[in-house]
Amino acid sequence: MPPVFSHGDLRLYLLSLLDEAPRHGYDLMQALSDRTGGTYTPSAGTVYPRLSKLEEEGLVTKTVDGRKTVYEITDAGRAEVASRADDLAGIEAGLADSVRLIADEVRAGVREAMRSLQADLAAASAAPSRPAAPTTPDPRAASREQVRRADELLAEFRADLRADLRGHVARGGELAASVVDELAAGLAEASDAVRRALRG
Repeated sequence: MPPVFSHGDLRLYLLSLLDEAPRHGYDLMQALSDRTGGTYTPSAGTVYPRLSKLEEEGLVTKTVDGRKTVYEITDAGRAEVASRADDLAGIEAGLADSVRLIADEVRAGVREAMRSLQADLAAASAAPSRPAAPTTPDPRAASREQVRRADELLAEFRADLRADLRGHVARGGELAASVVDELAAGLAEASDAVRRALRG
């Protein structure tokens, strides 16, 4: 996936995050990760030099709060954010595109998992019906194992996606209804594929 932030965009986006509220460095890194759907997780070596530059330019100030250094935007910083509203809107649009790409990847992953399950079910139903030798596994046991495997896949998918979505929103990220609609459509499509395979 191409980088979300073009040259200079990260500097402006950091400033816009500080325009929302004072933050410490780790909080800024986490916010960047959350708002890009995890596609971009900057290092301290990327974020802190830009914060130092913003401080040199008089756009932010920093104060030490215990073991944390908290950065806060200045009036000059707010003026820059306001004057570059169009640039910021373009950056936000790029982040929204990234989230849509993630939704597409989720749907593709669900489809691939369902295709694999469908193939397993088809192979199991096509197996000849004959008495099993003592060393041959019980077909019902094999089917129960596939059900267990499907349960694990679904539980893992649900837990991972739920954590990503809740974390994104909890940190101030926006979640468009269209993204959830696309997820619902992908899940319905996958469910239909499994039911068709079960009906044979």
